[in-house]
Amino acid sequence: MSKGSGLQPIIIIKKKGHGRHGHHGGAWKVAYADFVTAMMAFFLVMWIVGQSEEVKAGVAGYFRDPQALTEGGRGVLPGAENGTTGGGQPMGMTDLEAAKSALEQAAEQIRQALEALPEYKDLKDQVEITLTDEGLRIELREAPDDGFFDSGSAHVKPPTVAMLEVIAKQLGALPNKVAVEGHTDSRPYSAVSGTYTNWELSADRANAARRILEDSGLQVRQIEAVRGFADTRLRKADVPLDPGNRRISIIVRRG
Repeated sequence: MSKGSGLQPIIIIKKKGHGRHGHHGGAWKVAYADFVTAMMAFFLVMWIVGQSEEVKAGVAGYFRDPQALTEGGRGVLPGAENGTTGGGQPMGMTDLEAAKSALEQAAEQIRQALEALPEYKDLKDQVEITLTDEGLRIELREAPDDGFFDSGSAHVKPPTVAMLEVIAKQLGALPNKVAVEGHTDSRPYSAVSGTYTNWELSADRANAARRILEDSGLQVRQIEAVRGFADTRLRKADVPLDPGNRRISIIVRRG
């Protein structure tokens, strides 16, 4: 352009913009948080799936009743201490040893709770709490002059109800399965009708005990079996008419 033309040069200024999609706000953060939460939940589910049945039952029990595992109870994992303080399974302790230790603690707690009952003073010699290969066994045995049921009946006496209620509260805090068994001596049932025998009597007594346990704190899911054995599993086989053969057995499975 010549100097004499008198025209001013045209200057074009181009600005670099961000484009209409340059700013997305914080929506991506919400989506990312949802993704991370979903992955955490997924890995937690996968961890639970790989655990033992005892651990699964403990986790389920915690979400149903957290207080049972945080106030005086044990933690979710086998061998754990109080849920508020943690602790976990002691170093070097196997699952079997942890399960045995948990049942030993439960046995001691049941003994202490029963001793607080006024009725227990006269019946303590008829109650036996022992650890066996199958787990914790609690037996209520009848005496020559007294029993836990009315004679020849499945009607539970009041002191028996009080003891079963205490036992149920302790066992309900555990994840373990429970079986209830009824036993009689070898004396034939003296009913007029021959259709009701020691088989029916032992089964009815076991069921009566089971109902009281469930009404007093034992979880329905914990009941594994209710059985009547009549006189086929005598405690004193050499004395088949011994009153100690008439008993109720509550077996808490080892796990």
